[in-house]
Amino acid sequence: MPAPLIKFYQTGTFTIGNRLLDEEALSVQADELRPNVLTSGHRACQGCGEALGARYALDAAMRAAGDQIIVANATGCLEVFSTPYPESSWRVAWMHSLFGNAAAVATGIAAAMKVKGRPNVRVIAQGGDGGTTDIGLGCLSGMFERNDDVLYICYDNEAYMNTGVQRSSATPPAARTATTPAVGSQPGNSFGHGKSIPLIAMAHRIPYAATASVADLRDLEYKINKAMRIHGARYVHVHVPCPLGWGADPRDTVRVARLAIETGLFPLFEAEFGNITDKTSIRHLKPVEEYLRLQKRFAHLFHSGADQQWIIAIQEIANRNIREFGLLAEVSHA
Repeated sequence: MPAPLIKFYQTGTFTIGNRLLDEEALSVQADELRPNVLTSGHRACQGCGEALGARYALDAAMRAAGDQIIVANATGCLEVFSTPYPESSWRVAWMHSLFGNAAAVATGIAAAMKVKGRPNVRVIAQGGDGGTTDIGLGCLSGMFERNDDVLYICYDNEAYMNTGVQRSSATPPAARTATTPAVGSQPGNSFGHGKSIPLIAMAHRIPYAATASVADLRDLEYKINKAMRIHGARYVHVHVPCPLGWGADPRDTVRVARLAIETGLFPLFEAEFGNITDKTSIRHLKPVEEYLRLQKRFAHLFHSGADQQWIIAIQEIANRNIREFGLLAEVSHA
């Protein structure tokens, strides 16, 4: 994202309520009038990356749309912890869809708003990686192909966390899940499986596709705001660590997410009509071991006598991302 010119005075942070920053430099969450679309009372786990990502994404979308949005939410963690019957933590027009048809439901809502002559009402679909990369891929592809006026947000925690941490097609190789145990000659999830929905979205030549992370919430806000200024099919894929499913300390959620970026395992980029238009360069490259060691789902890779070829293979995945997306920042020696 284009970095605004910011003067660091007292704290050098974007702490909520930092009155020393210019108004245009403040995040949505720093505004006392922020929408609070996902409010208190939900039952997310401590350190839940999905709750953090959804709060920032939906608040940014609400502000960009002038408080005129309707949300279709797939079945999954986000739906379960935010709407235990008969309660809800949502302060927005919100509709629960099936596991795999959030994109189709959102398409129908957008069509209804068009017929009713209410183009100012914007529609968002959201779901986890299971409901997006697996069960809902057909509906999502149809939404892309028709260029429906919907923003789809995927909160990727890399497994079916709500139903017991089963593997999804977004689960990384070597990760231990309930269906990919750390046993045998190739412990954890198999290499060479899975799919990249951001690249699939790009292949549909939709107006806007991007990746984001809870490690850079201002970048997430920027991309959601940009997506809301565009009409047609849009897709934002948000990396949201799950402390429970990943076996990470709840206090390390943002740290883990940041290491995914700094190792090259989760590239941050934007694309328009199938072409990459911007990316976030890695300023301080880290080895994948720093990322893997913080998560118990990869603990078997570090046991005494463990075969190091799997860590080497994961490092090569990161290296390939760095090459293909050009993620290394150019160092100036001026």
